[in-house]
Amino acid sequence: MDSRSTVARAQRLRQLHAEHQPLVLPTVWDAWSARTAAAAGFPALTVGSHPLADSRGAADQEGQTFEEVLAAVRPIVAAVDVPVSVDLEAGYGQTPADLVAGLVAVGGVGLNVEDTVHSEGGRVRGTREHADYVAGLRAAADDAGVPVWINGRTDLFLHAADPAAVLDEAVERLRALEQAGADSVYPVRIQDDDALLTAVTGAVSVPVNSTAHPVKHDLERFRRLGVGRVTYGPLLQLALTDAMTDMLGAWAPPAP
Repeated sequence: MDSRSTVARAQRLRQLHAEHQPLVLPTVWDAWSARTAAAAGFPALTVGSHPLADSRGAADQEGQTFEEVLAAVRPIVAAVDVPVSVDLEAGYGQTPADLVAGLVAVGGVGLNVEDTVHSEGGRVRGTREHADYVAGLRAAADDAGVPVWINGRTDLFLHAADPAAVLDEAVERLRALEQAGADSVYPVRIQDDDALLTAVTGAVSVPVNSTAHPVKHDLERFRRLGVGRVTYGPLLQLALTDAMTDMLGAWAPPAP
């Protein structure tokens, strides 16, 4: 993909976030799922690290190298005419400049980056450390001349025994990510908690990303709670796994 096409897709992704409240980005993992979602009418997609890893027989949480992820993402981007964002976990140990350069080289125009550093024993970056990494991504994208959409994720709720107890710290972190240049923020594992979602969406001025299950959740609810962006994480692939298991059940050989 030439640089002009990549810039145009990045600009389109930015425009879509402004036009849709919320913008739903189906989480895909290969060319087939990407084509299927695009054919269903979705104007942009995201590649999830978990479903991508599962589709390739690898482990999530940076069980693939950055080079392997890029090699897998390239044909996904090439398979569709819509903008594609990519979950890049905690950055695979790359500098912000190298992470952005690799993403742009395969035609990706958005990225998700989290604060759980899997390559360092699963430690969680501090608030300032994570914000500085996002600021580096913003600067690298600016230097590359591509308005990459940066979705800054925090796993504080995910790691907490009581998610409500870390709300203030999470809000502080999300605001720091916004100030560092994140275009949207993503507090994972609160998609079923109306109070926490409302508190977070009211605390920042950029779109808040929520995970959703394509069958069990309702788009209008997320809109009512102020969510500006919806992705599926591994839940679309898991829903399809359930459907496939049901369809194949009658055809499976009897247990010995």
